Amino acid sequence: MSVIATLFIVLGLLFFAVGTLGILRLPDFYTRLQAAGKCDSLAAILVLIGIVCHLLGDFSLANLLVSIKILLIGGFIFVASPAATHAITAAALIVGVEPWTKEKKRP
Repeated sequence: MSVIATLFIVLGLLFFAVGTLGILRLPDFYTRLQAAGKCDSLAAILVLIGIVCHLLGDFSLANLLVSIKILLIGGFIFVASPAATHAITAAALIVGVEPWTKEKKRP
């Protein structure tokens, strides 16, 4: 069970790193927000699943209850993160943040 927990946590950290790289490398606000929203949601859920696997490796009632709470937090992240990303994007559109466009090369 420890190997599975480690695998989930490392995979989650990998997605956090990819999301961070996307925030640093992508050209505008909207693409950065997409990278942050997608990667961070998946990464957080993977890390939480890894923590649950680690806790359930030493099974007890207390660890089971903590694991259920952690899974509920993961469910909240799964629902709230896309909604928050959508709200931020809608606010940016209302304020007038322009999407990035590729400049045309002059002949």
